[in-house]
Formats: sequence, structure tokens, C-alpha cells
Amino acid sequence: MSVHFPASLDEAQSLLSETGAVVRAGGTDLQERLRGRVPAGSTLVDLTRVPGLRELHLGADGTRIGPLVSVARIARELVDTYPALSLTAQGLATPQIRTVATVGGNLTQHTRCPYARHRDLECYKSGGEGCPARQGEHSTGVLFDSSPCVHPHPSSLAMALLLYDARFSTDGSAATRPVSHLYDDDPRREHRLDDGQVLTAIHLPPATPGEAGGYVRAISRFEAEWPLAEAAARLVVRDGRVSDAHVAAGGVAATPLLLEPVASALRGQALEESTIEAASSLALQGMSPLPQTAYKADLLVACVADALRQARDA
Repeated sequence: MSVHFPASLDEAQSLLSETGAVVRAGGTDLQERLRGRVPAGSTLVDLTRVPGLRELHLGADGTRIGPLVSVARIARELVDTYPALSLTAQGLATPQIRTVATVGGNLTQHTRCPYARHRDLECYKSGGEGCPARQGEHSTGVLFDSSPCVHPHPSSLAMALLLYDARFSTDGSAATRPVSHLYDDDPRREHRLDDGQVLTAIHLPPATPGEAGGYVRAISRFEAEWPLAEAAARLVVRDGRVSDAHVAAGGVAATPLLLEPVASALRGQALEESTIEAASSLALQGMSPLPQTAYKADLLVACVADALRQARDA
């Protein structure tokens, strides 16, 4: 494998347009993939020397996050301004991984499906046909079956960014698109960036004074495991009632999901326990569980309810 350290965005784009090129940001996902499917002859493009990608700028008109900003920095520095995003970052992986892992890497990481990561198996994600998990072991799969691929999207930060109507830009351009446009149900792609495109910034709107956040994940055993279900909540409460609410879910679908029925049920209401329970139950609208994933329904409702309680009690 040839390793390149481009000193400019143009150089990085040129290298990434080559067949078989692989990006390295923090490297936490890539390190594992090097033991699996990444071809030995690939071109490795390390972005750590490209200027400007580590910048985090908070301003009156919003916040700009470079793709090489660490997850730990998001957790630490945005706790007062974007609490739901900060809490989600705090909940990821381990302190060691959060220190190295980057925002851009988290948003564009590869699926955690063991079939897709196995060097001797083929599926949509690895360039083959079909999804062996659908007929095989899929207990960590989706609760909302919207794609031929049945493994959930792995980015928790993408879920949290949906709460803020965050946008992204590529290749140093001033043009931005919603973070939701990074993903779709195409089973062959992890994200919608084209070959040679470089994610260069995430843009957040100005912080909302007095907002509160919550984040809860359900895992099977260890702290660093990927969530079976997770939820993030962003609430603004004025005069005892919810003036604005946004709720999102991860670990249950091929893309991160905004749970608008839940948020709609909260707006204008006092955050009584009965309101939280009724709103949380709406998280299951439209679900279509697989044979082995129906258990996730209870997990998702509980995660949503606990995230709302966390935000209420902040």
C-alpha cells in the first residue's frame, strides 16, 4: 500500500480520484478495515496535513466544524452551545478512541456488518450481490427495513447533527447541503460523496439560548460496542412548555432518522411523565422489523424516553 500525505486540498482530491484510493483521517475505522477488506495495493491518502481541516470556529452566525476535529473536542467544547451533539459525542466508544476519531471519519465510516467486513464473503457493500445478513444472522440489524442492506448506519454524530439541521460542504466550496443528503438507502454506498470529493466542513446554525439535550444508547454488553438502538433529543422549554423539540434515532435504520411524530407530540406541551411516555411510543411509527430485530422496538422507545428525561432534567 502506498501512503500519501497531501499538503493541499487539490492534491488530496487528485489522489482520491485514483482507483482504489482510501482516506485516512483519525484512522480508527481504517485500522480495523486494514485487517479485512481493504486491498493491499490501495493508495492510502492521509488528510492530516491538509490545512484548515482541524478548525472549529464558533461565531454569532453559526459554527463551522472541520472534518478532522476530534470527537473528544466536540464532546468537550460544544457542551454549552449544542448540548445534544456534545452528549452524543461523549457517549461514543472509549476516551482513547474519542481522542483520535474525527467528525468526518464518524460521518463517512463503513458499515459494521460482519458480513460486509469479512474478507471471504460478498454482499452489496463489498461489490457483490445480495445481503447474506437478511437470511442469516441479523440480530443487530434494522428495525425500519427500508433498504436491501439490513445493517444500520453506524454514525451517531450524523443522527445528532440532524437535530440541528446541520449542513455540510465539500472540496472547500461555499455551497452547502443538509447532512441528511449524505445518506440514502442505496445498499452499495456508505455515503453519497463521489470519488475524489473531500468533506471539508460541517455547518451548524447559531446556538439557541436555553436549549437542553439528551442522548441515550442501548448496548449489549461493553461500553465501546455499537448501539443496538440510540436516541438524541434537543428541547427548548419556555414558561414550562416545550416551545421547540427535535428527536432522532440511530442504530435502527439504513440512515439516521428524525422522529418527527415524537417531536410534534412534544411541542406546546408540559414535560409531564405521561407526555414523555406517549410521545416516545410514536417512535415506532412506520417500523418494519426483521425476524430477529423486533426486540429493538422496546429499546428504541426506552432510549427516546430516557433522552427526553435527560433533556428535561438538564
